[in-house]
Amino acid sequence: MARPQSRKLPLATKFIVALVWPLLMLFTKRDRRGEENLPNEGAFVIAVNHLSYIDPFVMAHWMVDNRLPPRYLVKDTIFSIPVVGWLFKHVGHIPVYRGTKDASKSLEAAVEQLKAGAVIYIYPEGTMTRDPDAWPMSGRTGAVRLAHEAGVPIIPVGQWGAQEILWPYRKGLHLLPRKTMHVNVGTPLDMSDLGENPTEEEYKVVTERLMDRITDLQAEIRGERPTRPRIDVHTLNKPKTHHQSEEN
Repeated sequence: MARPQSRKLPLATKFIVALVWPLLMLFTKRDRRGEENLPNEGAFVIAVNHLSYIDPFVMAHWMVDNRLPPRYLVKDTIFSIPVVGWLFKHVGHIPVYRGTKDASKSLEAAVEQLKAGAVIYIYPEGTMTRDPDAWPMSGRTGAVRLAHEAGVPIIPVGQWGAQEILWPYRKGLHLLPRKTMHVNVGTPLDMSDLGENPTEEEYKVVTERLMDRITDLQAEIRGERPTRPRIDVHTLNKPKTHHQSEEN
């Protein structure tokens, strides 16, 4: 199986790995597919569906096992939390300033890191899925825009399993019996139809293609297909989920 080039983990990342990796090994099983599709060298963007609050740990575990330092965009307020903020800064995570005049700084910082050779992962939905069956929703254009401006490929990834441990609309952790964390890696997304200065509509078309790919990858894991239209992240509500229905 082809593996990406080894990249040096920052000291802060090694510290977090030392704390979290043994717990993930203890409480989860792993099913990983398509890792031969990861580029062997150079920068790229990983675009993955968002299921649970523990997704960052699951994805970081997978990335570290593939010798990729985990870096992602994080809400700026997290950086003000003692110790956590310091760790996130030194790991290389990028603060996201939503709804402020500094919002563009996140994209600029991410592009700069990619041009320096980093690998960044991002949730194109921008939030955890509200789909009752946990299928991916529509995506925001940030992931495609980021990859295009940095001149790097996007690798679509479908994941499944984290919601069995911590579903955002169900109370409590469910660690036992051990749950399997499935990660399915696709081939680089075709973005050849984006010109030098894409329009917003062109970004949306490629973003829809990205979400189609991510959905296909998750469907391969689950052995089924979505039965309802994709939820539009721009018109979100919080429908009652099957998980909630089962508990009521």
